[in-house]
Amino acid sequence: MRLRRRLLSPAGTGRQGAEGAGETTGTAAAQQPYDGAADQRVITDHLELVTPFEDLIAHLYDAMFAHRPYLRRLFPESMEFQRKHLEAIFWYLIENLHDPDAVAATFTRLGRDHRKLGVRPAHYRAFEAALCEALRRTAGPRWSEGMERAWVRMLRFAVAAMVEGAEAALGEPAAWQATVTDHDLRRADLAVLRVRPHEPYPYRAGQFASVASPALPQAWRQYSVACAPRPDGELEFHVKLTGRGGVSEALVARTRVGDVLRLGPPGGTMTLDNEDAAHDLLLVAADTGWAAVKALLQELAAHRVAQRGVHLFLGVRHPSALYDTEAPAELRRRYPWLRVTQVIGEGPGPGEYGALADVVAGHGDWSRHLAFVSGPPDMAGPLVARLTAEGVPAPRVRHDPLPDRA
Repeated sequence: MRLRRRLLSPAGTGRQGAEGAGETTGTAAAQQPYDGAADQRVITDHLELVTPFEDLIAHLYDAMFAHRPYLRRLFPESMEFQRKHLEAIFWYLIENLHDPDAVAATFTRLGRDHRKLGVRPAHYRAFEAALCEALRRTAGPRWSEGMERAWVRMLRFAVAAMVEGAEAALGEPAAWQATVTDHDLRRADLAVLRVRPHEPYPYRAGQFASVASPALPQAWRQYSVACAPRPDGELEFHVKLTGRGGVSEALVARTRVGDVLRLGPPGGTMTLDNEDAAHDLLLVAADTGWAAVKALLQELAAHRVAQRGVHLFLGVRHPSALYDTEAPAELRRRYPWLRVTQVIGEGPGPGEYGALADVVAGHGDWSRHLAFVSGPPDMAGPLVARLTAEGVPAPRVRHDPLPDRA
């Protein structure tokens, strides 16, 4: 609690950096509700001084590793993904700072997840000092202490939520070890993995897990768990090769049965709740987004009470991308409440043709349905936007993370 009070304390002049400002006290001030909207106005009014964020982030990591070289070991060898991730975090904070409750909830979850990286409170203070230095260097002579204080308050608010999330998760592992029990190469660029965690992994159907390979121990990527919780505790992941030298290549091309992976805490809100039984369901899976939807269908099949309708759309860009085709076919044969429509973006093949969003929208009015959308952002994003534009209330459209600033 004392650490959280220090993190939320007034930011001082800003020029002294995090090391000095972080030590100030200010319990009474810290207990006041955070006025995120005020800091949002200050930051956005001068955002052109530090955007695009590429230079700011480059200066930040240069400063942090120059002053504290030991922190470099916490990061993967390639920083490309990390830089993009930090840029997305900056945009999320700036665009949502007027809603501190939503920001706090997001960063509480992020703090729980960051335990797997070995992040400690001292690292946050080092990050703050490096950010202040990077802001001054990027913005140049027009930068002011008032602007810096707004950035520091924003950062400290987010960090306080992360610390709270990490403290609340002390009763669970920071990461789970899991042995690969099966590695099925369905295509040259796609593998279906089964893993058995060494300790119970507490997730729900529709959620995802961060996965790290021993080949790249500090690099993590999120993959949906492709099965509902099973009695034997095994998990299934569908991994598509998205580039060379990253986690996806390590999992598709360099992972073997018997290898031990690491899993971060489960995340995601694409889950079924008790009250959802009142709605017919629209499930849309694009490409390997089928993994999360497959888990949801398994849960529906195991626990379904009300015989509501479920319409599943399976979308791929080309017939060559089809995989795991027996699973939806078997579900359709066994359960009369399930309708399945295959959608092919281009080229001849089974099912309907066209953009996934257009085909789904053309099948009728979904405004009374509960929708689940899973898949690559460039396919899921347009569909989410289309559904909400055509009358499906946003809270009833549950989806995977969408592109930065979506």
